[in-house]
Amino acid sequence: MTTFTCNVQTPGSIQCIMSAVNNSKFQAALFLVTGIPGQEDIHLWISIPFCLMYVISILGNSVILFIIKTDPNLHEPMYMFLSMLAITDLGLSLSTMPTTLGIFWEISHDACFAQLFFIHFFTLTESSVLLSMAFDRFLAICNPLRYDSILTPPRIAKMGLVCLLRGVSLILPFPILLKEHQYCQASILTHSYCLHQEVMKMACSDIRVNIIYGFFLTLFTNGFDLLLILLSYLMILKTVLSIASHRERLKALNTCVSHVCIVLLFYTPEFSLSVIYRFVRSPSPLLEIVMGNVYLLAPPLMNPIVYSVKTKPIRTRIIRVFIK
Repeated sequence: MTTFTCNVQTPGSIQCIMSAVNNSKFQAALFLVTGIPGQEDIHLWISIPFCLMYVISILGNSVILFIIKTDPNLHEPMYMFLSMLAITDLGLSLSTMPTTLGIFWEISHDACFAQLFFIHFFTLTESSVLLSMAFDRFLAICNPLRYDSILTPPRIAKMGLVCLLRGVSLILPFPILLKEHQYCQASILTHSYCLHQEVMKMACSDIRVNIIYGFFLTLFTNGFDLLLILLSYLMILKTVLSIASHRERLKALNTCVSHVCIVLLFYTPEFSLSVIYRFVRSPSPLLEIVMGNVYLLAPPLMNPIVYSVKTKPIRTRIIRVFIK
C-alpha cells in the first residue's frame, strides 16, 4: 500500500515524500495544517487581520460579560442569554486560535480530535443558545404577562445546562469514531484547524458511520434549531401585526433586530459551507477555506459589535466604562 510521509520545511512549504508501506494498519503520527494554500508568500500579512479579529472577538465578548455581571440592571433573562452567547463565542475563538494563527503547523491526532470536539461542541451549543434567545423574544412579545414567571433565574440556568449537555452528548462520538480509524495517507488539512468532515476523509478505513452520523447530526440539530427559530418569529410577526399602534409595532420588532442579525451571521455561512462541501466541485480549495474561516470567525467577531450597537443598555454601559 502506498502512503505519504509529510514534513514541514518552512512555515509556508510542505514536502510530501511517497513511500511504500506494507503494513495496512500504518497510522500517521501527525496532521498538518496548511493555512491558505497558494498564498504562502503573504501569510505574514494575512496573519495581521486574523490577529485583529481574534483580539476584537476576545475583548468584545469579555467586555459584554463584564458589563452584564457588574450591572444589576442587566440581570434579566435577555442579558443572561446574551452572556451565554458571549461564553460560547469565547470558547469558539480560543478553540481555533492556536492553529489558525500558526502556533502549531504540526498537530497530533489526539490534539486534532480534541480541537474538533471543542469547535463542534461550541458551534452546536451556540445554536442551542440562539434557539433559547428566540424563545426569550417569543415570550417577551407574545406572552409578556408571564415572561418573568416563566424565565426565572433557576430555569434559565437549567436551560443553559441542557445546552451544554446536549453539545457534549452529541459531539463526543466524533472523536471516539475518528480514533477507531487508521490514517495511512497524506494527512494534510486544507483548513487551519480540525473539522470532523475533513479529518474523516483522511482515514483509509470505512467512514460510512461518520458520514451518516455527521449528516443526521447537522440535519436534526442545527437544522431543527433553525426551523424552531423561524417558527417563533412567524408567531412573533403574527402578534406584532395585530398591534394597532404603528409605533408599538416598531418598538416590539426593534427588540428582535439584534437576534435576527446574529442568527443570519451564524446560520448563513454554516449552511453555505455545507452546500459547498457537498455540491460544489472546485479545483481550488480556496472557496471552502474562506467560507470555513467566515463560518468560525464571523459570529464571535460580530456578535458583541451587533449587540453593542443595537442594544441601548449595553451601548450606554460601554460608553460609561470607557469615559471613566
